Amino acid sequence: MSLAASTRTNDRSWQGRSRSFGGGEADRKRHWGFSILAFSTLSALASAVDDNRRFDGYRHAMTEPVTQVQVPALDTARLRLRCLMIADAPAAHQAYGDPEAMRYWDMLPSIDLEETERRLARSLSVDPQWHATWAVLARPNGQVPDDQFIGMINYHARQPWNRRLALGWILISRFQGRGYMQEAVGAVLAHCFATLNTHRIEAEIEPENVRSARLAQRLGFQREGLLRDRLFVGDRPRTPLMYSLLRSEWRA
Repeated sequence: MSLAASTRTNDRSWQGRSRSFGGGEADRKRHWGFSILAFSTLSALASAVDDNRRFDGYRHAMTEPVTQVQVPALDTARLRLRCLMIADAPAAHQAYGDPEAMRYWDMLPSIDLEETERRLARSLSVDPQWHATWAVLARPNGQVPDDQFIGMINYHARQPWNRRLALGWILISRFQGRGYMQEAVGAVLAHCFATLNTHRIEAEIEPENVRSARLAQRLGFQREGLLRDRLFVGDRPRTPLMYSLLRSEWRA
């Protein structure tokens, strides 16, 4: 048998198989089109089931009984951290009302003490399950008076089901350069990892904020990348860097 004859025989064999589908090129296309549609539909249904299962997991995590979270006092060699209070507003205004201290914060400086009081009130209205702020107080050390308010540190954006939260800190300008905030952040890191069962802690730091970036790196944070136009402050976009620290990387 010649090659041409063999080819024609195979063509006739294929045509016979085609007739078993209903005959003709159009029927073959309809058959394969139906098969692809059926496969796509099944894939979409499987994906939807998977999404529903994932959502059910999140819903369970967010609706299960909330474990009460405390904001304990934390002590270091030179500092005491305690829960922020409305009565701290005049001292906090030294930071919130100072354009230099607020240069890299996620909101504009307070225009007056009353605005600072409102900001503190909003912060304190949030359940510590999700957000909490400590006042940072200096202990007697020959440099500042006992229990002088020098700054604040908070955790926010906490997601217990993902074992993740973020930190933010601010220091009154005249107390910068003494290593106070490294002590304070270290104490809060230890609390978040050990007591709040956190796996990942984040910090968003603007590239120009060299002091905070160095502080984060000294504590073991890893730089991950830019978050382009992540937030707006005064109608202007800000692009911070994301830093993160995992529990396994933490050097207590």
